[in-house]
Amino acid sequence: MKIKIAIIGCLSFLMVGLVQAQDGWNWPEDKEMEAKARELNAAYNDYLNSEDFLKAKGPLNWLLNNAPDLNEALYINGVKVYEGAADQATDKAEISVYQDSVLTIYDLRKKLYDNEPKWIANKAYYAYKFYKGDKDKVSIATDLFEKTIEIDGTLAPFTLYRAYFDAIYRNFAYNKAYTPDEVISKYEFIMGKLDEEEAKGGDVASSRNTLDQLLNAMDIINCEFIENNMGPKLAEDPTNLKLAKQIFQYAIKEKCTSSEIFLKALETIDNDNPTFTTSQVRGMRYMQNQDYAKAGELFEKALSLASTDEERAEIHWDLAKVHANLGSRGQARSSALKAAELNEELKSDAYSFVGGLIMASSNACKGGQSRVKDYSIFIAAYNAYAVAGDSKGMANAKARFPSKEELFTEGFQVGQTINTGCWVGQTVTLATRD
Repeated sequence: MKIKIAIIGCLSFLMVGLVQAQDGWNWPEDKEMEAKARELNAAYNDYLNSEDFLKAKGPLNWLLNNAPDLNEALYINGVKVYEGAADQATDKAEISVYQDSVLTIYDLRKKLYDNEPKWIANKAYYAYKFYKGDKDKVSIATDLFEKTIEIDGTLAPFTLYRAYFDAIYRNFAYNKAYTPDEVISKYEFIMGKLDEEEAKGGDVASSRNTLDQLLNAMDIINCEFIENNMGPKLAEDPTNLKLAKQIFQYAIKEKCTSSEIFLKALETIDNDNPTFTTSQVRGMRYMQNQDYAKAGELFEKALSLASTDEERAEIHWDLAKVHANLGSRGQARSSALKAAELNEELKSDAYSFVGGLIMASSNACKGGQSRVKDYSIFIAAYNAYAVAGDSKGMANAKARFPSKEELFTEGFQVGQTINTGCWVGQTVTLATRD
């Protein structure tokens, strides 16, 4: 029986090693066959050493067909011979034959020596190297990578995970070989293996980057996928922290943070291990949903987790808006001014905000007994706008100051002080709009 064989080479770090002589040689019993086997064994090794792979494959092929159990060295060295032949050949058909023969060599070796764990990773890499661009054969590479993981528990070196996911990407692109859920499952599995490698001190940054680029290129992670494929799973198991983190990560990347599934994922994460950021973002989402009471609870939680004045200022600023929407203008003012105190950059916005709160209180604070007193809150608003440097706000507030006639009628004078009363509760110096 004749065997059609051709071989690809592997990167040096994948090679099991070259062997030209081993114990346990099984020379043919027939003297003539033995002589020829010895002659051709020497011949292919000479060609191999001189890197004339196309000539080496002839005597090697005879040995594989006529003395297949001569020695395992035939199969170890055979990989290099047929890889080199594929590199040196120019005819596409011949190259394909030599590449296919690499895997055949491994199959024959397995039947004779049954030591697949020693070389299965090499075989997987060869399949990837030669079949990654072949629509009809790329699945051979993915299957062999998965078989390697099944046998060895991992891929070694860990950089093979990049090749594995690239093969998955190509198989998906060429053949739609997986559902989006299956792709994500494989991606997360590999990322988990890279996490393990990193914990041992390995530098996996480049591998992670490659996986992310390939996943993005597949264009399967979008807002619709997150909502329809991942959302129902989290709804069934809202304590699934791993899934919640996946949703959170993908939603941030795809800018799907306004969805309900993002909020549910965020709740799961924040309930498990609350941080300043998770609590603040949750609060912001409740603000978007106009659930101001719930937002306030989360902002207070974030405030307790803040570690810098800048973070505290952010939360006081958020709380100012919550209190304003709940109608608690006094608390809104206190929070805004606290934010300005902690972060100078917020001062202008905070004081302008306070001016707006006061301006919006004209009807609520109107006593109806004194127009001067009722209008005095606009002087307080003007003062807040002035600190903010808000000229437009100042002009709007001044237009609603009491008039000279109103001051005279009620017996007040410009420069006199008066307390605004109401929640504003400020003593202001009277001025007129005219």
